[in-house]
Amino acid sequence: MSDTETFGLWDWSLRAWAVAAVHTAALDLQDAQGQNLPLILWAAWCARTGRVPDADDIEAACDTARVWQETAVAPLRAVRRALKSRMPDFEDADREAIRAQVKAIELDAEKRLLATLEALAPAPAGAAKPVLPALIAVAREWSPITPRRSLELFAERLPA
Repeated sequence: MSDTETFGLWDWSLRAWAVAAVHTAALDLQDAQGQNLPLILWAAWCARTGRVPDADDIEAACDTARVWQETAVAPLRAVRRALKSRMPDFEDADREAIRAQVKAIELDAEKRLLATLEALAPAPAGAAKPVLPALIAVAREWSPITPRRSLELFAERLPA
């Protein structure tokens, strides 16, 4: 059975994220290269499932991801990261409990973004496509610098 028949974007993303090398490459793309991870996962999923987003699809996906990133994901991530450090006069258990709740909300926000991106994806148009060109197309629309080597590493590490 192919990924198209078996996995929607969320399930496919969880499967990819479970691979340690993918996890590392993905966090590099997000934290060091400024890419939007759900958008990168969407591009890879589209290619793996034979979907070919055109320029308008990619622009719409980037616009959607940018709004959700700025409005929901980035502020939640900032709070979660701020709660990582010990705080005077607060018990670590209390801080960690709140941090865990924020992390769960952040994950839910990313899941909702993935669902929205999946709805923007075109229908499958044949067999799987190469992942790297899809990643590059999305990264170019997302930011002025295309982290080609990081995208190559991410593409190479994705499970088949």
